[in-house]
Amino acid sequence: MAESMQGLHRTHRCTEVSNQNIGEIVTVMGWVQKRRNLGSLIFVDLRDRSGLFQLVFDENDIGSEGFAKAGELRSEFVIAATGKVEARSGAVNENLATGDIELRVTDLRILSESQTPPFPIEVNSATKEELRLKYRFLDLRRPDIQRNLMIKSKVAMLARNFMAEEGFLEIETPMLTKSTPEGARDYLVPSRIHPGSFYALPQSPQLFKQLLMCSGYDRYFQIARCFRDEDLRADRQPEFTQIDMELSFVDIDDVIDVNERLLAKLFKEICDVEVSLPIQRMSYAEAMDRFGSDKPDLRFGMELTNVSETVKGCGFGVFTGALENGGSVRGLNVKGQGQMPRKKVDALVEFAKGFGAKGLAYMALQPDGSVKSSFAKFMTEEEIQALIQAMDGQPGDLLVFAADKNKVVFDVLGNLRLELAKNLGLLEGNHEFRFVWITEFPLLEYSEEQGRFVAMHHPFTMPMEEDLHLIETDPGAVRAKAYDIVLNGCEIGGGSVRIHQSDVQEQMFKALGFTKEQAHSQFGFLLNAFQYGVPPHAGLAYGLDRLVMLMTGADNIREVIAFPKVKDASCLMTEAPGIVDQKQLDELGIAIVVQEKENTQQ
Repeated sequence: MAESMQGLHRTHRCTEVSNQNIGEIVTVMGWVQKRRNLGSLIFVDLRDRSGLFQLVFDENDIGSEGFAKAGELRSEFVIAATGKVEARSGAVNENLATGDIELRVTDLRILSESQTPPFPIEVNSATKEELRLKYRFLDLRRPDIQRNLMIKSKVAMLARNFMAEEGFLEIETPMLTKSTPEGARDYLVPSRIHPGSFYALPQSPQLFKQLLMCSGYDRYFQIARCFRDEDLRADRQPEFTQIDMELSFVDIDDVIDVNERLLAKLFKEICDVEVSLPIQRMSYAEAMDRFGSDKPDLRFGMELTNVSETVKGCGFGVFTGALENGGSVRGLNVKGQGQMPRKKVDALVEFAKGFGAKGLAYMALQPDGSVKSSFAKFMTEEEIQALIQAMDGQPGDLLVFAADKNKVVFDVLGNLRLELAKNLGLLEGNHEFRFVWITEFPLLEYSEEQGRFVAMHHPFTMPMEEDLHLIETDPGAVRAKAYDIVLNGCEIGGGSVRIHQSDVQEQMFKALGFTKEQAHSQFGFLLNAFQYGVPPHAGLAYGLDRLVMLMTGADNIREVIAFPKVKDASCLMTEAPGIVDQKQLDELGIAIVVQEKENTQQ
C-alpha cells in the first residue's frame, strides 16, 4: 500500500551522493531498478534521472518490519530511503558514478507500487519500438533516453543564453496562422467562429520573423514549434522544434559568423569537441558535382566522376542516349571491391532503381588485370581503357556508372555512395563531426507536376545580385543567397538573405507564375509591410531535434523527442489522431465523407 511523503524531504538525487558524504544521513527517492535478496541482506539499485545508487537493507539497521517491507520491493516501485552513506562493503563498481559507496537504509517508504512492466527499463533496449512507443511513459525512464532529453534541454538553454548575449530578443510568433501553400503541406485547423475558414499550424515562423525585422526589432530568435504534414523518415517528424533567428542590416557573412560561434559553443559544451572555424564552404554546384548531394557527408571520399566527355562517342547506347537527351554519365570508384559477389552487385542495381535509375552499369577490375563488365561488349578496348583511366581505376576496384538526366544521376549516385559506405563499414568507429556550409543554391527549380518554376527555399529568398539579370530570361540559372549548414551528411539548419526591394520581389513572383492578385492574396500582409521601410535582413533556422540526434549519436529522431509519432504520423500511446464527437463536427460545420478505396483486384 502506498505511503505518504509527509515529513520527508529528498536531500540528494542518486548520483549527487558521493564519497564526500560518507558518514552523513541522506534521503533519496526514485524507482527500484533491481532487488537482490541474500537472506540476511537485501540490495536494491535505486534509479532516478541522475543514475543508480545502491541501497543496503539490514534487519539490524531497519528493524524486522522495515526489512520485511524491503523484501516486497519489485522493479519500478517508487520508494524513499533514508540512511547513512558508507563506503561499499563489497567490490567497487567502476561503471557507476556511485560505485564506491552505498546507503545503509534506516527508513523505507513505498510511495507507489508498480505492475510488472511490459519490458525491462534498460539502456539500449532490444524491445520492439512499437511496444516501447505504446508505453512511452515507461520507455522515457530508460537512462539513454533521459540522457538524450537532458542534453536537448541543455542545448536549448545554451542557445538561448548565447543568443541573448549576442543581442537577440526572444519573441513568440503565432501558432494559428494563414495557410500559404508555397511549401510543404499544412496542418489545417477549422475555425468555429468563421465557418468554412481554416487556420494553418506554422511550418516555420518565416513571415512573422520578417515582419519583426520590418518592425525594428533588429535581432530575433525563438525556440519554435513547427508542423509539416509530410511523409516521415528517420530524421523527420510532423511536429518538431526549430532554433529560429532573423537579423537586420546583415549579409551572408554576418549570419554565418554568428552561427559558427554558436555551433562552436554548443559542441564544446555538450560534446567537448573543438569546431575548427571558419567552417568549410562549398557551392551547391560543387557539392552536387562531387557528391551527388546538397548535404554531402565529407567523412569519406568516393566522390563522383563525370565521364561524359570520355564516353560521348562510344558504342554503348545507354551512355550516348543519356548524353543526347541533355544528361550525363558519372561514376563511383569503389576501391578494393572488384571481387564483390554478383548477388551484392545486383542488390546495388536494385537499390539504384529505387532512386529513378533504369539500371546501373558496372566494371569489376580483377586483380589479374582482366575486366568483368555489364557493358564492355558494346565498347572497344580503347574506349574501355580510357574509361578506366578517367575513373582512376586500379586492379581490384569496382566501377559503377549511372547515365540519365543530371537530377536522376545525382540522386542515384549520391544515395548509392552513402549505401556503399554503410555496407562497407567506412564510417564504423568514426566519431568526427564534419561541418560544411552549402551556398549558392539555385533560386528556383522547375516542377514538372505544376508546370512552372517553384522556389527552392521560399519566395522571399534574395537572388545573387550578379544573377538578377537572368531572372526573366533564364530563371533556372539564377543562384540564391541561401545557405545550409550540413553535419555528417545531415542538413541541420538553413536560411537565406531575404528580398527587401519591392521591384526584385515582383520579379520573383513573376518568375514563380504569380499574378499580383495571387501574390497579395497569399502574402498581402507581408507585402504591405514592405511598403513602409524594410531593412535588409537575413535569417537561419536549425532543426533542434535533428541537431541533438547527431550530437547524441542516436539513429532516429524519435530517440530525442519525448512523445514522437510513428511513420504514419500517429501516436501509439495516445492513439492520436482519433475520431471526435459529432457535436464538435457540427459546431465546426464539418461533414466526414468516407471515400471507398478503389478495388485493385482484377
